[in-house]
Amino acid sequence: MRTNPFLDTLEWLFDPRLVVMILWALLIASVLIARVNWRADPLQRTGEHLTIWAMRLLIGSMWYQGSTWKLPLPYSDAFAHWLRQSGEHASFPLLADLVNRVMIPALPVVGTFVYLLEFALAASLILGLFTRFFSLVAVGQALFLWLTLYRAPHEWPWNYVFLALVHVAFVVMA
Repeated sequence: MRTNPFLDTLEWLFDPRLVVMILWALLIASVLIARVNWRADPLQRTGEHLTIWAMRLLIGSMWYQGSTWKLPLPYSDAFAHWLRQSGEHASFPLLADLVNRVMIPALPVVGTFVYLLEFALAASLILGLFTRFFSLVAVGQALFLWLTLYRAPHEWPWNYVFLALVHVAFVVMA
C-alpha cells in the first residue's frame, strides 16, 4: 500500500534491482550531459533551460518507472490486464476492435514493443537525445491511453490529456 510519495520514491530509487540501477545510470548520464552543455554553451545557463531539463528528467523517470511493470518480456500479467481494460473501456468501437482483435491476440509482440517504446521515451527525455521526435511519439502514446481508457472506472482521463500536453511543450521547446 502506498503511504507517502516521498518515502515511496526513495524506497524505489534505492531498491537494488537491475531496472533501478539502469535508471540511476540514465540519471547520472543526464547530469553529466547537462553539465557539459552548461559549461560549453552560455545560452543553456537560464532558468528556463534548467526547468525544462528538470521536467524532462521527471517525466522521463515516470515513463521509465512505468515501463518496468511491463516486465518480464514478452509481457507481464499487469500489462495484459491493462490492455484488456483498454479494449473494454475504449471511447470508440474502432479502438476497442483494434485492441481486442489485433493487439491482444499479438500480446507477446505488443508487450515487447510497448516496453521498448516506453524505455526509448524515457531514455530520450532523461538524456535529452531526439527529444522532439520521442516527445511527439509520447503525445501519440498518451492520446492512445486517453482514448482507450476513457471509460475505465477509477481512471481520470484528463491525466492522459495533461501528459500529452507536457509532451507537446517538449516538442515545441526542446
